[in-house]
Amino acid sequence: MKETQKNILLFSTADWDNPFWTNKQHMAVLFAEHGYRVLYVDSLGLRKPSLHARDMKRIFGRLKKALPIPRRVRPNIWRVSPLVLPFHAHPRIKRLNDLLLRAVIRWQLLLLRMRRPIILTYTPVVSGLCATVKNSGVVYHCVDDLGASPGIDVQLIREEEKRLAAVTDCCFVTSRNLLHMLSPVFRHVEYDPNVCDIALFQRVRQHPAEPVDLKSIPRPRLVFIGALSQYKVDFGLIRRVAELLPDVHWLLIGDVGEGQPGTQGPPVRGNIHLLGPRPYKELPSYLAHGDVAVLPAARNAYTASMFPMKFFEYLASGLPVVSTRLPALEEFESLYFPAETAEEFAAQIRAVLAGARKDAAAIEAVCREHTWEARFQRMERRMLEMLSRPSQARDTSR
Repeated sequence: MKETQKNILLFSTADWDNPFWTNKQHMAVLFAEHGYRVLYVDSLGLRKPSLHARDMKRIFGRLKKALPIPRRVRPNIWRVSPLVLPFHAHPRIKRLNDLLLRAVIRWQLLLLRMRRPIILTYTPVVSGLCATVKNSGVVYHCVDDLGASPGIDVQLIREEEKRLAAVTDCCFVTSRNLLHMLSPVFRHVEYDPNVCDIALFQRVRQHPAEPVDLKSIPRPRLVFIGALSQYKVDFGLIRRVAELLPDVHWLLIGDVGEGQPGTQGPPVRGNIHLLGPRPYKELPSYLAHGDVAVLPAARNAYTASMFPMKFFEYLASGLPVVSTRLPALEEFESLYFPAETAEEFAAQIRAVLAGARKDAAAIEAVCREHTWEARFQRMERRMLEMLSRPSQARDTSR
């Protein structure tokens, strides 16, 4: 690809300044570090807003950020927060959103002198824009089953994915279920699971100082890191395991209700400690002073296609991992301790505390294969191969 063509228009499902970074922000940074210029488009609001304080705060925050000029947030990365109405299922509103978004994006690309960028989208609702904005190719990176997320219109997502498929050159997915779901829809679908910052999480082995807020919490400790929302976390399982293991203490590190305002908090018990969110760079310090990393995932349509980002992070830290058995983790079952029920979950924790471990060399090899840089190299290579092929979609719509 010519240097002048190394431009990325990235449509995210998370605002750039969301404190809990996921694929979208990490991939934007990787593209920027590899010489691409990136225009990062904040979330277009797939979930219908509620009157919850969290949603109201986000709406007012978006109003303040909706400037007509791109804002540079990192070297080679600019951010735009377009104003759209979060009611994409209504035809008239969708047409209005498409017109507003098309005007904003074309203006931003003009200001940044980005000609024919590669469009990398994490949301399917930009199918119309992908078909009309001049580009060098369209890539859909599907990291969740958005249609199974709370508050999102599943029919809208399925219809938009079909429309997006007509103008997409390649699609990447992070779980086998997503691969099976989207292979009949998109021409080229590539599977590559979620990954981790191995260098960051291996800092656990350097024995960082114990965080102050852990000093009064007895051991053994179970560490959970992530969004504490009911559609992702099984609070009933946490409660039951806490009852079965009263001398084992849960450290819950994350934001309650992320992606699901109104979520009732985790159960309240003497051996369950809700610590709140912590900066990403501080997470290894908490893992370093835990005994077991846990994934008490809920079992539903959303988690059936979910590959938890924290899975490889946990493994890279060196802690043994006990998790609800999830479809996405099936091929990695030899690396962790799976459980179907709360009783099995508690039994696996007892086994780990008694000394049970998985093959450390196998875990190390898998973690090194699934780093951000390794995945970026795989994705970029496949993406450029696909974009170099003659494409009927590209010929007819661009």
